[in-house]
Amino acid sequence: MKTLFEKVNVGGNELSNRMVMAPMTRNRADENGDPNDLMAEYYKQRSSFGLLITEGTAPAHVGKAYPGIPGIYTESQIAGWKKVTQAVHESGGRIFLQLMHSGRISHTKITGLDPISASAVKPAGELFTGTGMDPFETPKEMSLQDIADTKAAFVTAAKNAIAAGFDGVELHGANGYLLHQFIASNSNVRTDEYGGSVENRCKFVIEVLVAVVEAIGADKTAIRISPNGTFNDVAETAIEETYTYLLKAINGMGLAFLHVSNQFGFESIPFARKLYSGCIVANSGYADKTKVETAKQIIASEQADLFSFGRLALANPDLPKRLSQGIELNSGDSKTFYSRGPVGYTDYPVAP
Repeated sequence: MKTLFEKVNVGGNELSNRMVMAPMTRNRADENGDPNDLMAEYYKQRSSFGLLITEGTAPAHVGKAYPGIPGIYTESQIAGWKKVTQAVHESGGRIFLQLMHSGRISHTKITGLDPISASAVKPAGELFTGTGMDPFETPKEMSLQDIADTKAAFVTAAKNAIAAGFDGVELHGANGYLLHQFIASNSNVRTDEYGGSVENRCKFVIEVLVAVVEAIGADKTAIRISPNGTFNDVAETAIEETYTYLLKAINGMGLAFLHVSNQFGFESIPFARKLYSGCIVANSGYADKTKVETAKQIIASEQADLFSFGRLALANPDLPKRLSQGIELNSGDSKTFYSRGPVGYTDYPVAP
């Protein structure tokens, strides 16, 4: 029976265990999106996870979602990330960069640019823009040239990630950000080749994935999905049809992994396992209060090959050791999840 603590090969990398640190926004980058020494320490502390996936990182300035998130589109950002990857690799870890284009989940007060998306559909709600909360803006519907430019930005960002020393990249196709905005029928009301049918709404995602694979290799490329997700005001229809089509389209690509996040009302992990024959990283979702037991069961039943932890990884830098030795776990302080500085970031204690 497989366990969380076994070695596993992913994308040509031998990982020390099947535990993954999930991507989590932490807002600690410098004002210009440069990763810093504090971030290098944060990831280094967690290098005993089999694989680290970074916080969502903007592939282009227009794709920056929130103040304090990093980018991978300038030379100084690449230099900053090199410190992170070097620290992780020197500690024996492996690390993928998550590429997250925010699309309409952005604001002119953050980027100085109009947000862009599949369609000019304003999301409900508001976001923190640096000094306070502001309502979302209506995004610009992406032209065919915008689509081509954005694909090119993903490719350049992926190449930059490899140049910065990452072992691969994960495309963020979940949680209501740009790739998901093309998939979801309430945020994509286009009438051209990128809208309408299931095939058309998946077209942009598949094209970006193919372009990145061609640029850096399938073994260095992964994607995250969240079927039936509602975060950031997306609403999906024909969920089984949509994700059956998408998973069948990417199944033969030889990707490093498919990262699947369970959402309320739809069991994405067993659904994906039936359709996808490659490596799957499972995430049981924010609402799961029995995360450790869920992880053990999913790995033992081979519904997935690895399991990703979010808040537990945030609060327990040495989570693999704690779980393997039955050591009591730290609790995360939600008040410091998105604040600045080391408090609630690099000051969680490790077990003796």
